[in-house]
This record gives sequence, structure tokens and C-alpha cells, in this order.
Amino acid sequence: LMDNFITVLRRASNGTFFPVLQRAIGFGSAFEGWTAREEEVVYRVLVPMTRPQGHTFHRSCDTDEQWPGRNFRVRVDLDCSCPREQQGENMLCFLHSPEEVRRRTRQPNLRDTLCTGSYLDVQKTARWFCQTVRAKWWRLPQSRSWHLVLLPSKRSCKLRLTNDEGSFQVKVLFGVRQGISDIFVSSRPQGAHTPSTMWPETYAVAETLFFRHMARQAPQDSSHLKCLQLLAGVLARKDFSIYCMKTIVMRLLNTVPLTQWHRRYFVLQLSDILEQLRVSLEEKHLLHFIVGNQRLPEVISLPPAVRMAEPQNLFHGLAQDPAAHSEAMEAY
Repeated sequence: LMDNFITVLRRASNGTFFPVLQRAIGFGSAFEGWTAREEEVVYRVLVPMTRPQGHTFHRSCDTDEQWPGRNFRVRVDLDCSCPREQQGENMLCFLHSPEEVRRRTRQPNLRDTLCTGSYLDVQKTARWFCQTVRAKWWRLPQSRSWHLVLLPSKRSCKLRLTNDEGSFQVKVLFGVRQGISDIFVSSRPQGAHTPSTMWPETYAVAETLFFRHMARQAPQDSSHLKCLQLLAGVLARKDFSIYCMKTIVMRLLNTVPLTQWHRRYFVLQLSDILEQLRVSLEEKHLLHFIVGNQRLPEVISLPPAVRMAEPQNLFHGLAQDPAAHSEAMEAY
């Protein structure tokens, strides 16, 4: 479905100066194999974007400490392509002759459409993508057998597809890859009022690659996904962070011999996971799995700044808020 979407949307963007959409990358529980069975399946995908002709993307770190984690802004600059002898005289310069580019191409540049000031705007990007999906849905073969509804969302494109047999959701995030690594700055929110030009760093693609790598290495009847699936269903009803539980499972997968994840040890591994959660809650300390991890499999590519960074304590909020810590311990 997403491959068809991206193909159609790229065709629709030909001759424009909107971001160039790359093949969507699936991430999260539906692609890692541990979605809680009672839920309506939500397929989360990240669509990488690259610069259009005549533009460059520059990431800059957002130093506002009120937002957790590593956050960035994406500055969009116009390229200088002033005519040179080897390029011919018809080469247009986006930087020095923007009005001439507009006149000849009849297209605005990216800074005129999806930016606030000089910075790529998440909400404008999501709105553009959703409008294009709505306009081009009829071109997809799936439109003949599925009914599409676009759900409200400011920083992503949320789709619900329904037919006589059931329904599922697709949540599309947008990202800019950091070099050739598996780390992106993305449109995921950092809270209810995330600034529209803030692009938080996301490690979701790297985490999905980790689960796929472990699936190839682990015994065929490994129980790690069943453990996570069961706990996800239980903890969702206790208002616990499923991501923290996923972090604990990833840490154990990276340290416990994979033979010990055989299904005959299912109860033992489940107990170990819950014990790790108890200890982490008591100590108010659980380090992020990707950031600063020097022991990841080689198939996962991290930028040096991420590999060498100080890992975030996912329970930092509990350390700062005794009432929240008491509630978490009581929920456990």
C-alpha cells in the first residue's frame, strides 16, 4: 500500500519543489511482531524526505531544554547554481534568481510552501501530504476495495482503511535521515504543544532493525515477542509506558544468551522482565537503549554523535516528581 502511495505521490510532485519522498520504512510493534491482539492494528511508517532540486537541508540542534531528548530544526537553503561554462547558459540559480525560477517553472520554492521562516514546518508538511493523499487516493488499486478515511492529526498523516472484512490504521510520519545512518529527525510530537519547526530525533527505525536482527539470531521458537505482546496488553490497561517495557526487553535481548529465550523459559523470562521493571522503578533509572549504546549489532548504523551521546534516563520524570513515582510503584 505505502509503496503504491509513494509512487503516486512522487509522480504528482514531478516538476515541483516539494520534498522528494523515499520508500516508506515500517517500524513499531506491527512490524516487530508484538502488537497486542485485542487492538485494531496500527501500522506505523516513516517516509524519508530528501531535498528537492535547488535546495539543501541543514539540521541544527534545538537547545531549548524544556523539551526532552535530542531535538532539531531543519533549515532549508536555496542552492547557488549560477551559470558556469560547463553547465550551459540556461542553468537557473535558485539562490540569486528566485523570481526568475518561479517565472520559468511556475512553481514556488520549498521555502515559500512548507517552511516557517527558513525552517521546514512539520504541520505544513503533514497537511501537504494529507491533501495529496486525499486527491490521489483514487489512483491506487486499493481504492477499489477499501474505504479511506483521513483522521485528524497535526504532525502526521493518519489513515483508516475499512472493507467488509475489517479495518486497520496507518500512521505516516516524516523524517530526514542523518547521513547514511538509521537515525532520523522526524515529525513525531514531543508533547501537546511541540513547536511546528521542531523535528525530534527518532530511533524507531534502528529499534525495528534490532528486533529483525534478533529474530534471525534467536531460536525459531523464541519467546521474547510473546513476552512483549502479553505485557503490552496488560500494561496498556495500567497506564504504563509500553516503550519503557520495550526498552527493558531490548536490553535483556542484548545481554542474555539467546538460547535462554526458548519458549520453555517463557515464565522465567517474563519474571525477569518484570523484576527489571521493578528495580528500574525503585531506582528511578532506565537508560535509553539506542543512544550511547556501544554494543549494538553492526547492522545498525548510528551517527557518531548518537553513539557517543549521554543516554537519556527514561524515568527522569519520576525522579523529579515523587507523586508520579508513587503512582508508578502502586500501578506496578
